[in-house]
Amino acid sequence: MPCPLVDIPFNCRHSCWFCAEPCEHVFAFRASPHAEHASLSVPACKECLTLARQHTLTSIYECRIAVKDALMKRYAKHLAIGLNWTREELEESEFSCKILGGFKRSAWFMYEVARDRINAKGWSLCIEGVPLSDETPNTGFDFDGLHYSSVFAAIEHYAKNFALDKDFLQALTAICGRDRFAFAVRLARLNIAADKRTKKQLIRELEQENSR
Repeated sequence: MPCPLVDIPFNCRHSCWFCAEPCEHVFAFRASPHAEHASLSVPACKECLTLARQHTLTSIYECRIAVKDALMKRYAKHLAIGLNWTREELEESEFSCKILGGFKRSAWFMYEVARDRINAKGWSLCIEGVPLSDETPNTGFDFDGLHYSSVFAAIEHYAKNFALDKDFLQALTAICGRDRFAFAVRLARLNIAADKRTKKQLIRELEQENSR
């Protein structure tokens, strides 16, 4: 039995619900006995369709979070451009050889495409005018122009791209809090070559400072 297609706003009629890229496919979410809503279908690009089929979970909203996390891992190198460069720095760079010249011309565009796909929120879902409630806890975390599904996803992204000790960055973030994530990243980068003893000492000092 076909899954009913969600209502599609006119301005989104050719857009993937997951990432907002142009699309021509439909992802059918077939509800299990424990699903949070009935079966339904949403427009999807080929890539998001493949990822969504691997991560159905218990609701279309949980499925979307999993697809976003998968896209972030798949395009980590593209997203890293925005961590290491600004548009102005790339434009003013002196890259001129064949390989680096090509990077200079296309890098920021690749970053923006990956960023916008990750940040795309999709439209509010309705079926024949009836809104589909979203009971998924909001663990989202916005930092430096990118929306992460959670603080932990941000920690993974930064740890991978800057070759940081993920456990150390996680401990720093737990002490500093979400609002001082930039400070936690900076500390982790400053101590990238520190041994375990030094890292533990820094964590103890931060905990003592925060407890005053």
